[in-house]
Formats: sequence, structure tokens, C-alpha cells
Amino acid sequence: EVQLVESGGGQVQPGGSLRLSCATSGFTFSRWDMRWVRQPPGKGLEWVSAIDTAGRTTYVADSVKGRFTISRDTAKNTLYLQMNSLKTEDTAVYYCATGSIGVPSFRGQGTQVTVSA
Repeated sequence: EVQLVESGGGQVQPGGSLRLSCATSGFTFSRWDMRWVRQPPGKGLEWVSAIDTAGRTTYVADSVKGRFTISRDTAKNTLYLQMNSLKTEDTAVYYCATGSIGVPSFRGQGTQVTVSA
């Protein structure tokens, strides 16, 4: 059974930091590009960042460039998103998913991130 389980979300003040994790199982993590997407309240899904299978090439949305960093640990089958200098507009449910673009084959249940004073 394929599983992607996000964790690390929570409530933080503007300017704060959070590190999201996505623990995966049931598929060969090392063979998949991976991504983070988010869904702000009342809005559609937004692509945030992606990383290739080797972890050498990353892509980041302009809205989070310079603040968010995606990474992966193949030995732990885990994807990460380090989020710094958080803004209120970063409030969303964050999901990890397989692939870098397009409709993902697999996606987690999400973790809530709330940025408020």
C-alpha cells in the first residue's frame, strides 16, 4: 500500500519557520521526482516546489523563492520542505506528491500550516 504521510505543520507567527516532512512507503521513493503543493483556504491547489530523483535539481515557485527549500533523504524515504520567513499568505494545507508536475499518481493527506500574529 502506497502511503505519503505529512507532518510538521502548525501555527507560527509571521517571520517564523517550520519544517515539513513527508514519510513515504509502498513505492520506490528513489525513482520518483517529488513535489510539494498547497491549498490556501478557499482556493485551488498551488504548486510550491519539486525535486528530482537524485536531489540535485530543485524547482521553487516564485512566491516562495528564497524562503522555502525542498530536500529529500532517500535512505529514509522522506521528503522535506524547510519554510523560513513565513508570511500570512503561506497559510494553507500542504501536501507532498509524486512527480514534479501534472496530475500526481500519489498524494498525502496534508498538514495544516497557519501563519498568523
